Amino acid sequence: MAPVFSHGDLRLYLLNLLDEGPRHGYDLMQALSDRTGGTYTPSAGTVYPRLAKLEEEGLVTKTVDGRKTVYAITDAGRAEVRARADDLQGIEADLADSVRLIADEVRGSVRDAMRSLRADLAAAAQAERASARSTPAEDDVRVASREQLQRADEALTTFRSEVRADLRGHVARGGELEASVVDALVAALDSAGRDVTRALRR
Repeated sequence: MAPVFSHGDLRLYLLNLLDEGPRHGYDLMQALSDRTGGTYTPSAGTVYPRLAKLEEEGLVTKTVDGRKTVYAITDAGRAEVRARADDLQGIEADLADSVRLIADEVRGSVRDAMRSLRADLAAAAQAERASARSTPAEDDVRVASREQLQRADEALTTFRSEVRADLRGHVARGGELEASVVDALVAALDSAGRDVTRALRR
């Protein structure tokens, strides 16, 4: 899955969250999860080093409140947020696009899983009916064929997921997706499909 924040954007977004009011680390992680609809929840290992860097730069301060460390923005931090208002608008737009792409990908995966489940159930029912009237030799062939079909399904699913994630991630990061790239993908898939069809007709 493609990253939600591009390089350097998370640092500025954390500063923007602190501009809304002081927060401790967990609050910031929860806020990031809330702002992305739960599609992105950063780890402590992601957030705290960036907060430490902001503190070193004099853009935030931290105070210990019991067992919690509370971070607050400084005047210099507010000045950077104001100076980079356009960058923040771009981050917000990219964030919305990324969340939509991730949500679409999740919905697509769920639909694919449901279709695959229905196909598996139908195939299992058909296999059960066929097994009642097949010979042992035919059973062996069917078992071997089902194993190869499962391998093919897994290979197709993996290929689709990886290529789809690469394409969506590239576009989400602002990359250009040229028509020639898609044309080459379509041509390759058509060629592979024809090869499979020819092999099955032998």
